[in-house]
Amino acid sequence: MRIGVPGAETFQSGSLKSLILTALLSVFMFQLLRSVGLRAFSMASETYMSGTHSAAFVTCPNDTVAKDLARGIVERKLAACVNIVPAIKSVYEWQGKIEEDNEVLLMIKTRSSRVPALAEYVRSNHPYEVAEVISLPIEQGNPPYLKWIGDVVPE
Repeated sequence: MRIGVPGAETFQSGSLKSLILTALLSVFMFQLLRSVGLRAFSMASETYMSGTHSAAFVTCPNDTVAKDLARGIVERKLAACVNIVPAIKSVYEWQGKIEEDNEVLLMIKTRSSRVPALAEYVRSNHPYEVAEVISLPIEQGNPPYLKWIGDVVPE
């Protein structure tokens, strides 16, 4: 058993292994770091004016109505995207009684300027006597995503 300082050949072997490992990690990490850097730059360099876009919400009695409305909204360029959220439970007062129903929720991403046309389309095509159409301005978000909404939905 040897005790003491390792010989020169041990340092050279260890240094060579470290150099090879560093080179391999650098090659593999370059693409990942480049991709992350480009995304960060893209997000930082895009600008967004708060409230330009809105998230609108519409409840539907079932999946069929939800899909039909969602497709019509996107086809007419009233929104860039409609998410269909199944199986929500709504509790509300209607005509003096407390009601409880299973519904489907539409989450709609659009330009704020298109919300009146969106509401009109929903009112004209929804089976409820009083259809829910509410919207909230989008204050912040992923700039490339918000840009995409603006690219898809004309003013």
